[in-house]
Amino acid sequence: MRTVWWSKNRVKLIDQTKLPFKTEVLEFRDYRKLARAIKEMRLRGAPAIGVATALGIALGINHSKASSFRELSKELDRTIKTFQGTRPTAVNLFWACRRMKKKFRENRGKSPKEIKRILVQEAKRITQEDIDCCKRIGELGASLIKKGDSILTHCNAGALATAGYGTALGVIKKAHEEGKRIKVFIDETRPRLQGARLTTWELKREGIPFTLITDNMAGYFMKKKEIDLVIVGADRIAGNGDVANKIGTYPLAVLAKEHKIPFYVAAPTSTIDLRLPSGNRIPIEERNTREVTHMGGRALVPKGTKAANPAFDLTPNRYIKAIITEKGIARRPYRQSLRKICGW
Repeated sequence: MRTVWWSKNRVKLIDQTKLPFKTEVLEFRDYRKLARAIKEMRLRGAPAIGVATALGIALGINHSKASSFRELSKELDRTIKTFQGTRPTAVNLFWACRRMKKKFRENRGKSPKEIKRILVQEAKRITQEDIDCCKRIGELGASLIKKGDSILTHCNAGALATAGYGTALGVIKKAHEEGKRIKVFIDETRPRLQGARLTTWELKREGIPFTLITDNMAGYFMKKKEIDLVIVGADRIAGNGDVANKIGTYPLAVLAKEHKIPFYVAAPTSTIDLRLPSGNRIPIEERNTREVTHMGGRALVPKGTKAANPAFDLTPNRYIKAIITEKGIARRPYRQSLRKICGW
């Protein structure tokens, strides 16, 4: 399954706000509309945001009327700035911006037409690399899963969160393909219900057995010894192994440690931000509180109710058993293992 891709000088993506009831593909010729779709979470998940950003930059430059490198460079900066203003926590977005800008600068001696072609090819390459690296994460992560394991996952870290395979769900898919007879617990993931809407949809397509639970049921099932491990994705990983992920991840990690259940994070190396010494410097996106107070356009609370809506929380590295990447499995001390994996 493809989540976001390039087609005939346009970018296409599955509108995740319509799932699981309708599978609708959106098509973009204007990079600004694509950036708005990212902000509105029609596409979400750190790796998918990175891929969509690369494709969006290529889209903006490909349709530019600039006739010189200087004009095209200004257009590039405007396009990048637009995408950087969409989702501040997901570091893959900024990684994609840097990579596309680097490719642009490397080809400054070429004509605008040739540069456009090169940037489109680079964005396509980033898309395929994401799929390949997620498959490798799945292979490495599946080695940590035993036959008959029951796995809890949070939010959606599957094909819909990437270019088309998945990180945490990629591990689960691979274990299922290996015949390990796994079972999966999926929590709803309030307030936008990515677990209930998206992860259930993916696992049903894959034929993987699952049980949906509310966010506040995890401790109950852990205490009953019905969960063997927890595996989640990540939106940004600091140099010391602290992880920013969908709100609700941190309490799951604390519960897992209390019940002596291993807590794993699966993410590509593009999600690792070695420039940040700890997670305390990761920006946490604050979203519209209407996502908390309303559902399906209907109010859940009395008018005037004050609400908060941080989209992510921070899980300190001490709660994390291992971080699974396409280049290997990192373990404590993360400051050393992550640098080694990233080639620093």
